[in-house]
Amino acid sequence: METFTFAPPYELPSWPFVPPPELQSTSAGRHPIVIVGAGPAGLTLACDLASRGVRAVLLDEDDTVGVRGASSRGICYAQKSLEIFARLGIYERIAEKGITWSFGRTFSGDTEVYNFNLKTDSVSVQPPFINLQQFYIEWFLVDRIHELGLTDLRWKNRVTQVTPLADGVRLTVETPAGSYNIEADHLIDATGANSPIRTQLGIEAHPSRSTDRWCITDVRFKKPLPVERWTWVDAPFNEGRAVWQHLMGDGVWRIDYQMPEDCDTAYISKPEVAGARLREQLGPGVEFEFVWIGPYGYRDHLLDNFRHGRILFIGDSAHVVSPFGARGGNSGIQDAANLGWKLALVTQGLADDVLLDTYDAERRPAAAENLRVTSRSARFLAPRSPAEHTMRRAVVALAQRYPFARALVNTGRMSVANDYPAAAHLPAGAKTVQNLPLRWRDGTPTTIAQLLAEGTQCLGLWFAPTRAQASTATDLDASLPLRLVAVGGESGLPALQPDDVLARHLDNPAPGTLCIVRPDAYRGALLNDPTPASIAAALRTALAHR
Repeated sequence: METFTFAPPYELPSWPFVPPPELQSTSAGRHPIVIVGAGPAGLTLACDLASRGVRAVLLDEDDTVGVRGASSRGICYAQKSLEIFARLGIYERIAEKGITWSFGRTFSGDTEVYNFNLKTDSVSVQPPFINLQQFYIEWFLVDRIHELGLTDLRWKNRVTQVTPLADGVRLTVETPAGSYNIEADHLIDATGANSPIRTQLGIEAHPSRSTDRWCITDVRFKKPLPVERWTWVDAPFNEGRAVWQHLMGDGVWRIDYQMPEDCDTAYISKPEVAGARLREQLGPGVEFEFVWIGPYGYRDHLLDNFRHGRILFIGDSAHVVSPFGARGGNSGIQDAANLGWKLALVTQGLADDVLLDTYDAERRPAAAENLRVTSRSARFLAPRSPAEHTMRRAVVALAQRYPFARALVNTGRMSVANDYPAAAHLPAGAKTVQNLPLRWRDGTPTTIAQLLAEGTQCLGLWFAPTRAQASTATDLDASLPLRLVAVGGESGLPALQPDDVLARHLDNPAPGTLCIVRPDAYRGALLNDPTPASIAAALRTALAHR
């Protein structure tokens, strides 16, 4: 029997436990924002707040990133998440370490059914996807949080009790040096799918668990494979079941094999069994070493409300979806970006607390859409009836010849930035504004993300305003969080060069039109004939002012 080798284990960073000041006090310390959970969502939120000059306490029961054993877990980071990381200052590290890709192939048996290139619809500086092991993302976020210096990041601090108060939340925290109490104006639960806070408060998550089983095989090959996403609907080398193949950082490939529903998870994870699968796929002459092997089954859940008084839920504590299309971790990162600027404005006294209700109004529909999309992928990949099997065979056969059928082949609809539905604060709904490259009038380069990184304020892109129009801006309420920038024209405002791509991206606004872009790079309003009164009204609506 062939002997398979493992690469040396990753050496993950660890950070020391520092006794918090509350251990020396008989009274609970009070903080505006406490975040529990240092995963991607919690760390993104803490980093986002720090970038806006807002202090927070972040509690985590561990002292490192990732999980013990350094499995790959989340690996695909979508363009919207990468744009958020660009604004937060860690994108360059991610791009340098990760694998940029946009091209994918889908196979049925030995036949390529279709391929796609996600770059064709993108105008962003960031690519459609970068693959990188999740622990690197968390590592980079921790480093950036330390650089910004405003977050009290407390390792080995486990929350054991949460008590809602009339004006906040009280937490009991256990540490290696004893327990203490802490109070928060707002508590953010980012503790993940098995949230102890959600469980303690008795909040129903409506979970469901799939019988579908998979085995992750992280492996490094001596000879590189093509840097493309390959998926098989029914791989002949995996007994007619699905397979995913992705390259990650450090030359490590992640290959996910769909397993029988009644499989023995310990058996399928044995090196000799995983090695036999790889040999069946790649042949006897391919040289490789294992990095990590592990089984998984998936489940989903969705809270009825993401806000419960002074407690808000983000990431997996609020919603879990099947892992098809990278819609889980990316959604949590985007939850954090949606909530960060709203918490900042409320904490700084620039918006009413009701603005936090819009977090639920926007991100819960996004999670529901991701749940709907991933559930369809799960049914396609694991048909539950003879009729579903027949339908899948027909779709795959037609897709080889007819373009209309290719859209029906569903190995996971890749994560996109969710649109937000119409609401009182968003009368027309909202779509994301991609991170376009732009230039100031003098030729200095900038981007949408850079423009939004300079303070917590909306960005008013005013297309070719006249000097008379721009002069009325002096009558705007100075307390409104808005930065006006002209796009072309001779208005006297700070001006960007005219840009046809930007104009098309924003639906070709006529001269004089003002597009208000929110701090999370979503379109807040489009004003065709802006006046100080209409601009102020649009901002107050977007900020949910009563």
